[in-house]
Amino acid sequence: MPVLLAAPFAAIFLFTLEASSDPLPPDLTYRPLPTLPFSQVKEIDEAQKPAVMRRQADLLNRRYDLANRPMEDVMMSGGTRPVQAGVRVKLPDGVSWDALASMTPREIRDKGLLPEGFMPLPHVKQATGGQVFPDRQIEEIAKQEARDLRRFDADFDFPDHLMPEFPPPIFLTTHPELGDVSRGQLLTIKNHYEILNGIITPVQMEGLRLLLTPFPQEEFNQTEDRKVAGQSLGVACLDCHSNFNTNGAFHLTPDVRPQASRFRLDTTSLRGMFNQQIHGSKRSLRSVEDFTEFEQRTAYFNGDHVSATRKGANLPDRTNQVAMMAQMQNIIDFPPAPKLDVFGRLDPARATDLELEGEKVFLGKGRCADCHVPQTSFMDNNMHDLKLERFYEIGKTVNDFIALPDGPIKTFTLRGIKDTPPYLHDGRLMTLADTVEFFNLVLGVKLDQQEKDALVAYLLTL
Repeated sequence: MPVLLAAPFAAIFLFTLEASSDPLPPDLTYRPLPTLPFSQVKEIDEAQKPAVMRRQADLLNRRYDLANRPMEDVMMSGGTRPVQAGVRVKLPDGVSWDALASMTPREIRDKGLLPEGFMPLPHVKQATGGQVFPDRQIEEIAKQEARDLRRFDADFDFPDHLMPEFPPPIFLTTHPELGDVSRGQLLTIKNHYEILNGIITPVQMEGLRLLLTPFPQEEFNQTEDRKVAGQSLGVACLDCHSNFNTNGAFHLTPDVRPQASRFRLDTTSLRGMFNQQIHGSKRSLRSVEDFTEFEQRTAYFNGDHVSATRKGANLPDRTNQVAMMAQMQNIIDFPPAPKLDVFGRLDPARATDLELEGEKVFLGKGRCADCHVPQTSFMDNNMHDLKLERFYEIGKTVNDFIALPDGPIKTFTLRGIKDTPPYLHDGRLMTLADTVEFFNLVLGVKLDQQEKDALVAYLLTL
């Protein structure tokens, strides 16, 4: 491993010395302190930002078709955004999806034919990392709270039309009869009491308040190594998990080192938390309380608790705070799925022939249900390793990110899946059609086009 990584790290070290405000190569356990005054760091980062964003845009445009092509009459659960259609991952020249699926992993690797869009996706600024928020979240928080979530070194990289609807609806297990309780608004520390007063309990209201309270985070704090222009109160849990769903914000997984090997981590939905037994795509935390506590202590600081201390670490009390936060998270329901019965199966009286065919593929040839079990909210509460590295050369560096094996990742629920693009743990797949093509290749199930279309139709009913 050290021999394999030596050259990429050397390249990153040169890049750091020549063009970055980061003082040391990103191959250390602890985050280094800045060696330049904040004003100079900010000036350097702002000057580099256009080039950083161009480099990421070039990568995305090389990998994907990012056009706005919505499905006809298929909307996300809140009814404000259409679901995007079609495969967006670009194939290598002269190769079809069927031809690719007929090859062995070794053939694909040796010929370099794995589509780039199936490769791990770099953080927009991999060497620095940290949370990056989409514009609509930044603008709404600035409007409601006068709090700045805009970084001066990097912007969000995906087009808005490929993101979840904003703000997303909120459904409660305790009041399914109310439907969406958000009133079409983004919950913030300013409005949450008015919106949910009389609907949730005092314990849940206190948990919600804590989930909406900003606390210091690696790039959003009051110290000189922040990445926002003004001293910041930090970020809140629901800054990423907007209305307990997701806005597509991303950061780097906190439990991998060195920095260049840390993979991008897309924000997951908190819907259906009540039925989940493990949390965190990689860390496999065994309760929502553990997850909530861990996020505050280390994930907010890229896994560096030493760095957290000087910024003002938040250490929520397990009994009086963490438990209340968990109580609130555990009443967030999935969106309605009227075509499903109580066992998670399609009702033949409500489903179309194509949807029923897709369910048959899901349960059978597609092998989706091996992990996404309908009776348990379309997950199995386990970790699985897809071993994607069978298909590509390990150690390739792209935009300062070294593509290493992902290892085991938890099975995410598929309930409400149309509301949570992009897909996979790092958001590398733009659409459900992309996701079907990805798993068709990786699992080697060899679906034909009719079966793929049926599977997408079925996923939209969940």
